[in-house]
Amino acid sequence: MRVLFIGGTGNISSACVERALQEGWQVALLNRGHSDVTQPGLQTFIGDRNDLAVLAEAASSKPDVVVDFVGYTPQQIDLDMEAFSGKISQYIYISSASVYLKPLPSYLITENTPLGNPYWPYAQEKIACEERLMRAYHMDGFPVTIIRPSYTYGPTWIPAGVGGHGYTIVERMRRGAPVISHGDGQSLWVLTHTSDFAVGLIGLMGSSKAIGEAFHITSDEVFTWDAIYRTIAHAAGCAAKLVHIPSDWIAGIYPDWGMGLLGDKMHSAVYDNSKIKRFVPGYQAHVPFNEGIKRSLAWHDADPARCRADPKTNQRMDDLITRFQKLGLSTGG
Repeated sequence: MRVLFIGGTGNISSACVERALQEGWQVALLNRGHSDVTQPGLQTFIGDRNDLAVLAEAASSKPDVVVDFVGYTPQQIDLDMEAFSGKISQYIYISSASVYLKPLPSYLITENTPLGNPYWPYAQEKIACEERLMRAYHMDGFPVTIIRPSYTYGPTWIPAGVGGHGYTIVERMRRGAPVISHGDGQSLWVLTHTSDFAVGLIGLMGSSKAIGEAFHITSDEVFTWDAIYRTIAHAAGCAAKLVHIPSDWIAGIYPDWGMGLLGDKMHSAVYDNSKIKRFVPGYQAHVPFNEGIKRSLAWHDADPARCRADPKTNQRMDDLITRFQKLGLSTGG
């Protein structure tokens, strides 16, 4: 069986490529060639995924399955459908769990939870892509399967609720600086290791029963955000000095940070994984966060060049903490 990954070198997709090769798939990648891919057995197409001619060239590899990790707009989806319609048995679209309705009607999320996110344009575009694909499935039989990852991290990522993933929060913790934990730090969250996500995704590839279906693929392990930061600190051999700041207040100062908080991370999100377990027998997330974060820290600590804080993130975090503490409202943890 042949699979074409559009993308294939990112945080999640690289683990999926590795798993597909392990499972004996013939794997091709379409990307811009900015990352060095040296794994044996890969066929690579270099080009812009927004160029129909490039997509048509990739289609010449005659994939059975196409997995699109870098489709963010309905226009990109239209290009994919033009390039691959009638030529493949399955098109897997990597959406996002941020598409689910905010505020959530229930802390426990199933694939039938309504879609809707008034806060985050990224999620709104993903919803529009899903709707476009499902119309094509119902009207024309386009063989789509939709996947909605939640926060999925791998060796090169250190999760954070505020300021984006990266080494910055570890650098702050290790020098004794405070880290922002949004809200009261008690909202529930799920973190999934890329190697576990890959098992679920590869298990759905080539499945005719998965056509026309949507899935989230996450861990069953649930934490508060305060517990996430303390687990990271413990693995880093330091303490976590947490400052709690309301998400809407952060959004008022730095709207680009606020969209991901108001539209995603400020809400408790726990996922019912019974559907993926029915379709992929034996699926279970095996990497607990306390182990996964050790792997991420080991990857960073192996090369000093990877252990760099982002100056902009540091400046913003210091600014938010200073401003909020002047109000006399912040609480530590």
